[in-house]
Amino acid sequence: MAEPGVETRTRSSVITARAAASFDPLGRSVATARAFVRDTLQGWGYSDVVDDAVVLTSELVTNAVVHAGTSADVLCLRSEDGVRVEVADRYPEREVPIQGAGRAIANLDSENGRGLLLCAALASRWGVEYTPTHKTVWFQLDLPQRPVGTRSAGPVLPTAMLPVAEERVRVAVAQIDSTGTISAWNEDAERLFGYAADQVVGKPLTDLAAWPQTPGIGTGIAEALRLSRWEGSYGIRGLDGRVLPVYASHLRVRDADGEPSTVCLLVRDDERAVLQTPQRAPDSGAEHRSTDPFEVFIGSPAPDDLDGLLQRTVERARDMLDGDAAFLLLATDDETELEVRATTGLPSARQRFARVPVEAGAGRYGSARMPAVHEDLTAVPGAVPLLNSTGMRSVVTVPLKVEGRLTGSLGVAAESAGRYSNEEALRLQFAADRIALAVESARLGELERLRRGSLSFLVEASDLLAGTLDRDQTLALMAQMTVPTLATWCAVYTIADQSSEPYLSYVLHEDEERIDGLKALLSKIDPPDPVPTPGARVWNAPAEAAQRAALLASKRELGLGSTPPVSSGIGTTLATAAAVGGETVVLPLVARNRVIGMLTLGKPSDDHFRQEILELAEDLSRRAALALDNSRLYSERVAISQSLQRSLLPPELPLIEGVEVEVIYRAAGEGNEVGGDFYDLFPIRDGAYGFAIGDVCGTGPEAAAVTGLARHALRLLAREGFTGPAVLERLNAAILDEGARSRFLTLLYGELWPQEDGSAILKVVCAGHPLPLRLRQDGTVEPAAEPQPLLGVMEDLELYEQMVTLDPGDVLLCVTDGVTERREGTRMLGDDGLSDVLTTCTGLTAGAVAARVLRAVERFAAEPASDDMAILAMRVPEPHNS
Repeated sequence: MAEPGVETRTRSSVITARAAASFDPLGRSVATARAFVRDTLQGWGYSDVVDDAVVLTSELVTNAVVHAGTSADVLCLRSEDGVRVEVADRYPEREVPIQGAGRAIANLDSENGRGLLLCAALASRWGVEYTPTHKTVWFQLDLPQRPVGTRSAGPVLPTAMLPVAEERVRVAVAQIDSTGTISAWNEDAERLFGYAADQVVGKPLTDLAAWPQTPGIGTGIAEALRLSRWEGSYGIRGLDGRVLPVYASHLRVRDADGEPSTVCLLVRDDERAVLQTPQRAPDSGAEHRSTDPFEVFIGSPAPDDLDGLLQRTVERARDMLDGDAAFLLLATDDETELEVRATTGLPSARQRFARVPVEAGAGRYGSARMPAVHEDLTAVPGAVPLLNSTGMRSVVTVPLKVEGRLTGSLGVAAESAGRYSNEEALRLQFAADRIALAVESARLGELERLRRGSLSFLVEASDLLAGTLDRDQTLALMAQMTVPTLATWCAVYTIADQSSEPYLSYVLHEDEERIDGLKALLSKIDPPDPVPTPGARVWNAPAEAAQRAALLASKRELGLGSTPPVSSGIGTTLATAAAVGGETVVLPLVARNRVIGMLTLGKPSDDHFRQEILELAEDLSRRAALALDNSRLYSERVAISQSLQRSLLPPELPLIEGVEVEVIYRAAGEGNEVGGDFYDLFPIRDGAYGFAIGDVCGTGPEAAAVTGLARHALRLLAREGFTGPAVLERLNAAILDEGARSRFLTLLYGELWPQEDGSAILKVVCAGHPLPLRLRQDGTVEPAAEPQPLLGVMEDLELYEQMVTLDPGDVLLCVTDGVTERREGTRMLGDDGLSDVLTTCTGLTAGAVAARVLRAVERFAAEPASDDMAILAMRVPEPHNS
């Protein structure tokens, strides 16, 4: 039976929606349950009762998962007149402290039972139910009764005080699905931004949204689209490439299938009053609380991110002084420049990260370090560079200071002259003093997050750059790491040597369709000067060239130029002009005290780089320059090595009438074309040919040097008329003369004489080399020579030559030990295995014999060969029957 004062649950209301979730008995489950209830009720549109529901749920779930130590089941039920939330735990014996006759009220400071006391205080109805396994506490929150059609109301204002709108107010409506892709686009969106619906439906909103891209900080648009409700400012890139500042209201909804999507309402930023939610009026008890001057100016709650705080500040400052525009600039670390971080009422060109000097001129009116009032800017042009060409006539600016150090500047401007006096400057300075510490604290927090993000970015960039020695891949990595993280587009110029002009080597834009137009534009203008001075310097040539090209294209389109009007290409020209119309900077690529190129970074129209991004780009350019120079040195050394190696290989094999010859050569080691194994076949005199196959001890460049010595010495000595033994004895002496660089050498050398009867006579000397094998027509295989001492070990050698006759159809196979010593674990191919392979080659051509031997060697083991390998096959063909 229910206790007195506790209402039992009723189900008389029609339930129109429900949502349930279970939470483990962990401390963090309380926060998760709060978020679940908040998201559910906001999704249902019950924002008026969200706060009370979250407080009650928090207390009840705390009782379950913390005090009772059981899991908690939360059920939200929506009805026409309110919402019911049920929290069930698995501890039914727990005493329930309630109010009743003869019962004392529970201690308000006690954790025990406080949730039920809150239910009694806040809920329209509440109750407790028991089962043998569960205890369920539920509460009902009724929706407040409002006059039909009224949500909030503002005072009646004179017509002159109403917000100004251009022509008809247009509200763009875009629906974004759960993947961030545009699924709907209304007619007003087409008129505002220039895109037809079929041009944008199916594309990510991030392709159009101009959102600050700063590594590691801030809320991105992807995060904003996942929030249940969001309001704020950003930009949309129109079809003409320009960014239109907009004020947006996002609402996350679900369709009938439960799939989430986000409805985005967008208006021009200066028409934000159409969408902006009115600030909540202070409650009746506000006068009893202490007033924080910061909250009075900024409002409560204060934004928890720097950009939101700065934007709220300029809007409050503009409203406080009834201005037409306001701006806030933050000082760089050295306090020499101010960077635009937030504006309202100014063109987009003045919006973000543009930089102005702290000391703009002489006297107090030219410095941002002191309050200043300018009654008429036309009398002192350039006094406030940010307001040049904006139509603003009067302005008041005050410094933001923390412990005497300049941290920023806050200003309010009006289109009419004489609007502000020292009284307004004092009011604005008072507000600036209230917010300076909060702004500096938020700025330092952002800077710390940026530095952490920058460190992670540079570590990843260093790993990527260190992972390749290919020049083209290094150039591509440099560009891909900067776009779009640091810049909208990037171009890399390289300089081959000090006498060469910079060459445009790589171009990248975040929109692939803009790359060709950007590359064509940069190819037509002179490259930036290769100045070794570190740091980024502004380069205006691309923007100026793009503007000239766009102007000429527009004149031709209108028939105003000297050439006939044309329509093709103007879209590309205008898009390119918009793409490079912002700030462009050049950073030198300096490696080993030499400028080897330039890294060029650019922004689209009206965009500027922030100082921290330029410092990050400078760090990246130093790493990229070293990686690019390393790839150049590696490429040069590889080219030299390959050229030298190719010089050690014999030229094309001579054609020998009456004898087929095939050679297969494989050098061990990546990038090696020549190793310790070598071969040669060359004419000695008319009708006589010399051939050789050898193996120098070891692999790599040292073995290749002895290879070159042996091959050239063999040719020279053989053509001088020396016999085979005499040739090898002199070669042995030449190897020993190399001293410490000498290496022992196994060598099979022979001379070949084709005969008129179709046979061939050979004289061979086998100096420590694997014996040549002779394959007869009947399939028998036998050695064709006897082993003799190898070269490069002893000074006195007594060598002799042996004569071999190859009959038609016979094959002579000569290999190096890379073939016979091919291993798979403890197994080795060996001489017997090679003989078995050769036995199967009866009737094959010399080329087929060599290929079959190579295939057998490769299949013998799964691992790649670790030793050089040479195969020389000679065959006397059988005569053709006429």
